[in-house]
Amino acid sequence: MEVGGDRSVKATQVGRLLRPRSVAIVGASSDRGTISANALENLLLAGYQGEIHLVSRSKKEINGRACVPSIDDLPLGVDAVVLVVPEAVVVDSVAACARRQAGSAVVFASGFAETGGEGKAKQDRMTAIARDSGLMVLGPNCIGFRNFADGVALTFEPVTEPVPTHKEGAAVIAQSGAMTSNLRLALLAKGVPITCAISTGNEANLGVEDFLADCLDRPGNRVFALFIEQVRRPALFLELVRRARREGKPIVLLHPGRTASARETAKSHTGAFAGDYQVMRAVLQHEGVVLVDTMDELFDTVTLLARWPEPSPLPIGAISNSGAFRGIAHDFCGDLGLPLARLTDETNAKLKAMLPPYAAIDNPLDITTVGLANPRIFGDTAQAVLDDPGVGGVVLAFIPGAPEFQMVRCRSLLPAIEHSVKPVAFSMFGDETHLVEEFPRSLRERNLPLFRSPDRALRAMAHVNAYGRARMRNAASAPYSPAQPIPIPIAERGAVAEYRAKDYLRALDIAVPSAGLAKSVDEACAIAHAIGYPVVLKAQSAALLHKSDAGGVIVGIADEAALRAQWPVLQTNVARAKPGLALDGVLVEAMAKPGVEMIIGARRDPEWGPVLVVGLGGIWTEALKDVVLLSPDVGEGEIIEALAQLKGAALLDGLRGAAPSDKHAIARVAAQLGALMRATPDLLDVEINPLVAYPDGVVALDALMITAETPGKTG
Repeated sequence: MEVGGDRSVKATQVGRLLRPRSVAIVGASSDRGTISANALENLLLAGYQGEIHLVSRSKKEINGRACVPSIDDLPLGVDAVVLVVPEAVVVDSVAACARRQAGSAVVFASGFAETGGEGKAKQDRMTAIARDSGLMVLGPNCIGFRNFADGVALTFEPVTEPVPTHKEGAAVIAQSGAMTSNLRLALLAKGVPITCAISTGNEANLGVEDFLADCLDRPGNRVFALFIEQVRRPALFLELVRRARREGKPIVLLHPGRTASARETAKSHTGAFAGDYQVMRAVLQHEGVVLVDTMDELFDTVTLLARWPEPSPLPIGAISNSGAFRGIAHDFCGDLGLPLARLTDETNAKLKAMLPPYAAIDNPLDITTVGLANPRIFGDTAQAVLDDPGVGGVVLAFIPGAPEFQMVRCRSLLPAIEHSVKPVAFSMFGDETHLVEEFPRSLRERNLPLFRSPDRALRAMAHVNAYGRARMRNAASAPYSPAQPIPIPIAERGAVAEYRAKDYLRALDIAVPSAGLAKSVDEACAIAHAIGYPVVLKAQSAALLHKSDAGGVIVGIADEAALRAQWPVLQTNVARAKPGLALDGVLVEAMAKPGVEMIIGARRDPEWGPVLVVGLGGIWTEALKDVVLLSPDVGEGEIIEALAQLKGAALLDGLRGAAPSDKHAIARVAAQLGALMRATPDLLDVEINPLVAYPDGVVALDALMITAETPGKTG
């Protein structure tokens, strides 16, 4: 999709930083536990094989390694310089690195843009030096990185765990240093191999996008765990996540900020609903990014996708030895939008032959207490459900039992899980109750995830299944053919009056009521006579977008006498609300019959580009705010699926004997507006509210459009 506001859609080549042949540590020290001592020790523990240079004003050598007194004494062209220096001298140190033609610099120090004011000014000077010299700067305000795949660690964080040497696994990239550590530690503890853990900090020069691009070029990175507080280059980020999706490399993203106030937009409801976070979420989910809301979901989803990076889109199965779990699973799956598979007759027959007569053969499946006497039933039932061609994955939730039974159950299940090409979320009840040591070890040795919470297993599987469906949808869908740009005259820059906006809707074959623009009451009566009573009067001006608030809409005018009586009332209302406003005229429009009122809108976000808003319209727009946001290039089928997510979806299905609304017609209008936005860069905002839906079509009763004040200036 189109995006706006980006300054760069090209990633910086960061291989010289991540895989340096030579490293310098500035501010080196032999004092154990200091930042500089940790940095040197980490580099050695990682098994780094390149050149190491040390810079110290006070020491001639450290642990047998010679030191030079300043950056200016380093050899020309050192690949990576680690700056362990106070914030006050960071900018000068970066300038010195540039003079020595260093490839990159890692800045740990804080006190820059995150503090505002002078701190931001110092960071801006650092950015300018990097830009002008070609020096790559990681940070400031970061903890550096660990490249486990290539044996490089440029970080001050003390090593507390064995140093892995994973060539394949998950890549961790986070703007927060604490979250980088959190993700690394949690995933390693879960047995997920980590190829790298990169903290980008304030991103004065290099950002998440640069490292994501490099990691995508490395075939060993099978899945990505990202923590991002701000995507600074949306166009490049979108290009990269599309590439990841095409290559079957899932991206799991935690992006805080969903409760932040939406961007202020006074001119349309669409803008108010489509705040920064909501727009980002709609666009990225459409591209297959797995957006999670909690740290637990990030850990758990990455753990599953690291083992099964190309999950099936099919519904899932669930098996337990607890009858109560069946109800829990139904509730969870319903809330999470995780579909449960309908097992085939063949699978049901297999299960019936395995289980006692009193067992309910269903999905979710309760294997009852038969496992006490026949532990093979755990693996046999799991294999039967996994073999079902309509099942895309399985959640297993079992009571562990006494220590002597735990490994019996584990050994029964291991073959089915280990050889499964479908994701399996294996969970054991009892929260932190003790498991015999061999149990989790047996799973970790095979890179198989174990959950101690069935709730977390179900949530993770819901994300994995949604990712599988997104991959299938994107692989199967053809790009929606764009509409032709609407010919907006230069005189109509800014807001567009309703009657003109409806002219453009007619050009898109979107139905609008019969109407005419009147300059006088006599003209109004003639129009009303031609289209037939009852009619509506609407004051028309580009400066009067919300006409009802100004008393500029009068409905239900039944005859000519009523029209002549209401004409001066409308004029007086508008004059009182908007003194001195000159109207283009009054739109005389046929009254529409009642139906389900929808809002269909689209707005152009300055960072992420166009986004669609679909929801209940009319008075429900402000009362319920029942809307969903969608990418502008979605097809009609996806829009119809989104309509089912509305809290008021039942209204469209028909209530109390009413006929269902024409969802295909609603979807067609939404898709047209999405195509219109993509084809017309100067169009900033378009909204139909209400779009009235009937069993056999739709009619746009009101329309709003806003264009760029200056051609080509959309951001």
